[in-house]
Amino acid sequence: VKMRSLAPGIKLITSFSRDSWYRFFILLLTFVFYTTYHLSRKPISIVKSQLHRNCSNVIHPADLNITDNDTWCDWAPFDQNNYRNLFGVLDNCFLVAYAIGMFFSGIFGERLPLRYYLSSGMILSGIFTALFGLGFYWQIHSLWYYCLVQALNGLVQTTGWPAVVACVGNWFGKGKRGLIMGVWNSHTSVGNILGSLIAGVYVSSAWGLSFIVPGIIIAVAGVICFLFLVESKSHLRLEGNESVEQEPLLRNSSSNEEIFSANTSTAVETVEDHTEAISFCGALRIPGVVEFSLCLLFAKLVSYTFLYWLPLYIANVAHFDPKEAGDLSTLFDVGGIVGGILAGLISDYSGGRATTCCAMLIIAAPMLFLYNKIGQNGLPTTIGMLLWCGALVNGPYALITTAVSADLGTHECLRGNSRALSTVTAIIDGTGSIGAAVGPLLAGLISPTGWNNVFYMLIAADVLACLLLSRLVYKEVRGWCGYTTRLRG
Repeated sequence: VKMRSLAPGIKLITSFSRDSWYRFFILLLTFVFYTTYHLSRKPISIVKSQLHRNCSNVIHPADLNITDNDTWCDWAPFDQNNYRNLFGVLDNCFLVAYAIGMFFSGIFGERLPLRYYLSSGMILSGIFTALFGLGFYWQIHSLWYYCLVQALNGLVQTTGWPAVVACVGNWFGKGKRGLIMGVWNSHTSVGNILGSLIAGVYVSSAWGLSFIVPGIIIAVAGVICFLFLVESKSHLRLEGNESVEQEPLLRNSSSNEEIFSANTSTAVETVEDHTEAISFCGALRIPGVVEFSLCLLFAKLVSYTFLYWLPLYIANVAHFDPKEAGDLSTLFDVGGIVGGILAGLISDYSGGRATTCCAMLIIAAPMLFLYNKIGQNGLPTTIGMLLWCGALVNGPYALITTAVSADLGTHECLRGNSRALSTVTAIIDGTGSIGAAVGPLLAGLISPTGWNNVFYMLIAADVLACLLLSRLVYKEVRGWCGYTTRLRG
């Protein structure tokens, strides 16, 4: 009897163990979830240039009796000259709530079931995002309403990062994460891009929909999370599926083997019951935590200032309409994706995470200066400079958020203690969020004095981020030169 060979597609599918499929599924789910978090955060920056624009160029309907030719089409209270400060206040309501919430979110995330925590966070986030947009339909012109909605949204958005990281940590152990995590980490940029494009579709016709549509999307993702998220392997075993095979997903490559092989995390699970959650001060004493935290503060300051003010800058300086400015600003995030993956690759290859961050930050400073000087000379220049700046600014930021957990996780006092690791992640990300709050606020205060000064502030932040990493860079370079670094206890 002639042997019938199995179809190649099926062969491929069956060559992966069931465990590997679950891992892939979890990576995909968490990617989608965190993408929707960012997708619902982004519309405000696109809508800004619609809430306040130069109305003298806009053709007004005949039946409208106009008192002020410049501001008739603006949305009060953003129609006055202090509109930039008001936008700064709006951003800050969100970001301050987010930064404060982040320090507590890790604590709740460790003690509540992840599935409920994440899905409730996403559904609430959807409601608050939509409420901002409903202000358009309900004709709300009170700054307090928009601030309150932004602050509440900021609080519930903190559910995302610690929960998603904990979930991926549960499934993947704390092995070498490198490339796969670099790709996975692009959820931030993918969310920003989608958020900008979705908001851009409605921004000129009815800006309320720019918020309501992303709100619906993240709420739907919350329902999907409730229905499908498996928090960890132990949950599958509880259902009586004893046969979860323990095989690596990609057999031949060493780095991925660590990620996809189930054995790395089993050691961690047994220790977990005996470990105390590390104290706040204890976490700060780990070498590198303070430096990486402060470096992330300045890196996020730059990144978030771009996130919130780039569309308005492009609209103001290059005189594009709100939709075009929004679409152009997504190029910064496209660069960010490439930068994050490159940073992951280079640091994996060289073993020098701090050095990679530092190098990218050093090149970023003159790039920002150049972008401000020549970035508006024609469309090709704008596109090229945006991609470059995005890659150099977001690369280090992506690397710190993922690599830090990998590097600091190997430290003596953290070995096998996943609880302590999530405390460290929360500290680093919380400190970073302070930068994320300060950046857009400063931009709002400085931009009336001229955009040049905003760029000088960004360049200063960039240089400071570099200097903070100098001790770690020195250590890494000594390591390459063959000096053995003594263990720090």
